Amino acid sequence: MNFSSVPNALSILRIILTVPVVMTLLNHQYFLAMVLFFIAGVTDALDGWIAKRYSFQTRLGSILDPVADKLLLVSSFLTLYVIGLLPAWLLILIFLRDVMIVSGTVGCFIGTGAAKYELLSPSKLSKINTALQIVLVLFLVVVQLHPIQEQWATVFFVIVATSTVLSGADYVWIWIERVISQEKK
Repeated sequence: MNFSSVPNALSILRIILTVPVVMTLLNHQYFLAMVLFFIAGVTDALDGWIAKRYSFQTRLGSILDPVADKLLLVSSFLTLYVIGLLPAWLLILIFLRDVMIVSGTVGCFIGTGAAKYELLSPSKLSKINTALQIVLVLFLVVVQLHPIQEQWATVFFVIVATSTVLSGADYVWIWIERVISQEKK
């Protein structure tokens, strides 16, 4: 493996880490879940940084990275809901945004005739939202190790819900602009 493959390898590692993260959460092994999820979160930051820093951005990487993020986060959120740590309303909101983004991205590429090898890139708000979602998972796990007042969890839920809605709206705006620019051509 050469150095240019490292970003994609890190995304694949994040996909692989999804199973042990879910298993440790289901078994209430919160410390181990926190460590594994933290490692997965670090791979998310590193893969993008390395790809951009050394110009290793590829079409495969632009697909693998968000797939790894969605797989890890959706699996973690579903598990946190199942074990009673995440409210249903937030799970549904996050899930609906992700379905909208996947559907919109596919529709935008099909509808606008986007270049076959065009790189997919997340919006800035989406990156912030992903970071907040990662921190939320870590927060919910840490709270199991060191309980805090419930109001802080509620505040965090509202922050993530807000970033989720704003990020979803940002994508809708981006798609509208893309369609308008295509129609002007």
